Amino acid sequence: MIIASFVRAILIGLGASIPLGPLGIMCIQKTLSKGRWSGFSVGLGASLGDTIYAAIALFSIAFVSEFLDNNRLWVMVIGGAIIFFIGLMIAMKNPIKDLRQTKTINATKHLQDVGTGFLMTMTNPGAIVLMLALFAYFHLDLGSVGYKPYAVSVVLSGIFIGTATWWFILSGTISLFRKRFRLRQLITVNRVSGIAIAVFGLISVTEGLFQMLFIN
Repeated sequence: MIIASFVRAILIGLGASIPLGPLGIMCIQKTLSKGRWSGFSVGLGASLGDTIYAAIALFSIAFVSEFLDNNRLWVMVIGGAIIFFIGLMIAMKNPIKDLRQTKTINATKHLQDVGTGFLMTMTNPGAIVLMLALFAYFHLDLGSVGYKPYAVSVVLSGIFIGTATWWFILSGTISLFRKRFRLRQLITVNRVSGIAIAVFGLISVTEGLFQMLFIN
């Protein structure tokens, strides 16, 4: 039962990460401009955020769930604004400079990438809804494995491994084509990626404000 739950948890992690949203675009952009491990670091931050949301979904933690429900629109607006400005910063950044500095990138830079991925995930309340939907689809709940520390650890570890595996595959695949990009193409990729991420953020802000003003 535990092994089956672990496998299901890995599939849930993969299912939560594969859709190419702003984080997927950022992972691709970071991989092309800074290298595989920079892109993977962004994904690792997203994995941490997804695991936290998975824990909330598993336990249905009352306070956090209630907070997200009551402040969903504000989270959408503030989170969307953060994603919007991150997108603008990427669009205006010089990828050639990043490419030249790739050899000197240290652990601090990777930690910053992890933090960016984590922040973008935690400001997306839709992540917990997706987790709940995937739990239902794969028929995974703690009632089937017992509310025991080791069972919870197995499930959450599976989700983290599933999400991290996807980001490892994505950053590794994009890295194979990295050397084929010329400097001018990198600038274009940077700008398009930044604008795409900013659009995601703008949509979130617009939707949140619209619901605040005209629906609620």
